[in-house]
Amino acid sequence: MSMRDKMMEFMMGGMSKEDKEEMMINMMDKFLADMTREDKKKMMQEMMPKMMEGIDMMEMMPKMMGKIGFEKSGHMMGMMSSMMGDNKDMEATMVPKMMMEMMPHCLGTILPSIPEKTRINFMLKLLTTIIEQGLCGLSQEAKEGFLEKVIKKLKV
Repeated sequence: MSMRDKMMEFMMGGMSKEDKEEMMINMMDKFLADMTREDKKKMMQEMMPKMMEGIDMMEMMPKMMGKIGFEKSGHMMGMMSSMMGDNKDMEATMVPKMMMEMMPHCLGTILPSIPEKTRINFMLKLLTTIIEQGLCGLSQEAKEGFLEKVIKKLKV
């Protein structure tokens, strides 16, 4: 174990959870100051699996998603936003992009573990919301085209 590791272990051992969180938030700006966007992405890819270990995503996601865009510090999405830079255009696209990438994976992982009755009720609510809101503002032709694709996909 290196001297730095020993020092870090000693220092962290005497800190409360709140102190550790505060230190991490305060140090983030200094730590990331000279990193490029690519460096930050690489670091996130390496850190996320470690940070997510033992986390109940069914409990965590609604809380995280509810805070996106409303706070800038004190939670994971605020830190991620800070790490990637405070860009208003990126903020506007971050939530939809994240949802489009993460939601299918999350649903594929979570749905099989939900009891049948609860899962069916949830799927009906989710599908209704997706279809109603997804088709909102589209032409009749686009709506019909979408529904044809859904029927074709479901027959497979």
